[in-house]
Amino acid sequence: MGARAGFGRQAGAITAEFAVALPAVVLLLAFLLAGGAAGLTQLRLEEAARAGARALARGESNSAVTGIVQRSAGEGAATGIASDGGWVRVEASARVGGALGILIPWTLSAKADTPQESSGTEVPADG
Repeated sequence: MGARAGFGRQAGAITAEFAVALPAVVLLLAFLLAGGAAGLTQLRLEEAARAGARALARGESNSAVTGIVQRSAGEGAATGIASDGGWVRVEASARVGGALGILIPWTLSAKADTPQESSGTEVPADG
């Protein structure tokens, strides 16, 4: 009986240690998932800004460029369009979703500049 009583105490200690460590492991997992969501959002924004800048340089309208950016980066993405001389710039920004995206207000952005291809068409700065 003495051996069984000792095992019961060890099992209780292991359960207590697990109960203490579990919240730390869950929090670490949540931060890893949030970091992954932020990385994925940043990649989507960069690709959306590049696609929007290419379309704008070809002479697409501002509303078409906004549609391209939102299709690539998500419906919640904001689009900024500007022109400076022979260059066009598209900026895409969005909030990070995921496990901690609701609690932590992360907003990421990406910009892309490219030379304007179509001649004689100036992009309005107000977008």
